[in-house]
Amino acid sequence: MRTKGGLRHLWSLAPETAPLNHGSFGACPRAVLDEQRHLRGLLEANPQRFFSRELLPLLDAARRRLAAFVGADPEGLVFVRNATEGVNAVLRSLRLRAADEILVTDHGYESCAVAAAAVAQRAGGRVVTARLPFPPADEGEVCRAVLGSVTPRTRLAILDHVTSPTALILPVRRLAAELESRGVEVLIDGAHAPGMLPLDLDGIGTSYYTGNCHKWLCAPKGSAFLQVRADRRAGILPAVSTHSANWPVGARTRFHNLFDWPGTHDPTAHLCVPFAIDYLGSLVPGGWDEIMRGNRAKVLLARDRLRAALPATEEAPDAFIGSMVSFLFKQPPAGFPPATGLAHPLQDLLSDRYGIEVPVMRWQGGRKVLLRVSAQLYNEPGDYERLAAALGEIFDRRGPCPS
Repeated sequence: MRTKGGLRHLWSLAPETAPLNHGSFGACPRAVLDEQRHLRGLLEANPQRFFSRELLPLLDAARRRLAAFVGADPEGLVFVRNATEGVNAVLRSLRLRAADEILVTDHGYESCAVAAAAVAQRAGGRVVTARLPFPPADEGEVCRAVLGSVTPRTRLAILDHVTSPTALILPVRRLAAELESRGVEVLIDGAHAPGMLPLDLDGIGTSYYTGNCHKWLCAPKGSAFLQVRADRRAGILPAVSTHSANWPVGARTRFHNLFDWPGTHDPTAHLCVPFAIDYLGSLVPGGWDEIMRGNRAKVLLARDRLRAALPATEEAPDAFIGSMVSFLFKQPPAGFPPATGLAHPLQDLLSDRYGIEVPVMRWQGGRKVLLRVSAQLYNEPGDYERLAAALGEIFDRRGPCPS
């Protein structure tokens, strides 16, 4: 990817850090933040006019631009603050019966599994967890693991498009077709997919799809969407109910009314999404296609370089990798104190001593440890060389964690 000497200066990232964790929280370019400040200025200059007369047309325009980018019908797309909120909106709208099942995978985002458990418990149902392989041999192995966990009581399946801890691109189109044909509603948690992968949400055909805009699209934090298929829209409610439920239905649908007004809030993150799409796409000659290809090529090169520094790890085959790659330690790294949270102490060491921000996560109840590396436009080969050198130094020493 041609970056004309590097693009990091377009972000506000601290110059002393090697930022290799775009996947967790994203990073917003200065120009996008400037656009958000402009929109906030319009809001604060005349809040009455902005909220009562200008907001809904602006949301509709932003919705159309985002829908075109992700290949979705704008009539079924609404804004939410993050993909977790989108998942919760679907889960809490379900009318589960006793003994109904919600299917998740052990590679899914923990917050979504927690929400599924809460909803299932309230109804007297249960959550079933499909155990996916890592590394997977091929798509068929993943599909067999998911479909083999389906029972006649399975009501909803929640599948990651790109798994959060393990960074696997799952065969969601293939899985969705099979599950929906069996009468199982499918909710795709696409937290990482928009901007990482070319999307055709209408073509995937799931009942529900939610995705973040603050990650690979580099929009401001608090921007995400939920897409609901036409035959499911009437039953889906937002997490917050307001008087917008009583707004007249005509030019705007009830579905849009319900989600577009959660009460007084700052909607500028949503309104920045079209600017972020266009701005990022203008940074390289080939636009978004080149961004996606280039980030993937960059992370594959990083993986090859890091193999030497992480010899006792496994990672997924190329076909499962997008703009992130995870390394699974065959044994938890030795010489560190017990982890007290989700993050492994190696993550803190890399940050505090080496200035490298990369997630090192406990997985599957702490029995396994993963290191996940991301690639975005602002990353350069030196970032990955820096990580490889730090890891080489740490694991060559093999002593106790330095104080």
